[in-house]
Amino acid sequence: MATLTRRRDANRQTEHWLIFAEDIIGSMGVRGGVPIHAEQWQWTVSVFPASRRGIRDAGIAPDFQTARAAFERCWCEIEPQITEADRLEHRRARAHTAWKNKMWESGCKLPTQVASGRSQCYCGAKIDNQSVGPHIDAEHTS
Repeated sequence: MATLTRRRDANRQTEHWLIFAEDIIGSMGVRGGVPIHAEQWQWTVSVFPASRRGIRDAGIAPDFQTARAAFERCWCEIEPQITEADRLEHRRARAHTAWKNKMWESGCKLPTQVASGRSQCYCGAKIDNQSVGPHIDAEHTS
């Protein structure tokens, strides 16, 4: 089993952690808007694309340590069900999203945003609606 690490989510105002086993596999954090007597922590284990097959879980807990332990127990059950094909599809989806975001940050248009269906990647390559997927896979997927 891969070693789990966590990193504080800087985009959240409340205490919230992203959990990693190579890639992000879930999160845990303080629940918002719940009464003080309710369990204050929530956790989620969900790895795309395995989550589409129902391989995911979530729960609530009274405190950080209990949420962490529940998360780890759940991950031990879910991790063996994640296939190498799931991992490859996850990495591919992550690369495509990162590429799209970098295109937008660079001020480049996606081929789908141009009437001609042709554009230029931030790396300088000419791309069109048909070649964008293979281009990302070949040049921008690690």
